[in-house]
Amino acid sequence: MQNNPFTAKWSAQGHTLCLGHWIIHYQGLPLNLPDSKAENDMDTRGNFSYLFPDEDDFIEGTAEDEWIVANVDWLAEVFEQHQVPLDEPHLRWFYRAVNAADWRCGSCGGCI
Repeated sequence: MQNNPFTAKWSAQGHTLCLGHWIIHYQGLPLNLPDSKAENDMDTRGNFSYLFPDEDDFIEGTAEDEWIVANVDWLAEVFEQHQVPLDEPHLRWFYRAVNAADWRCGSCGGCI
């Protein structure tokens, strides 16, 4: 596989994660996400615990294959709007970019 053409970043840092939004680019160009996705975690799989980041008991979220199936409808609309090929490699690259920056409410420790 080639390098991931997507980059993803959550705009908020530190103790205000829940106040952020997604900043996602495809080949350097910004993508517009549906409102329901733009300001929420993406439910990708990982450990998002502030207190126990290395403990497998705190892994949550949806694995890549299942996540793609569950989200393909809105992804197809976004991909079409931005001329992103709707194929397996691009769907996987999107998941992996978002997964690397995903978060959960409480994962920053700000509300503890």
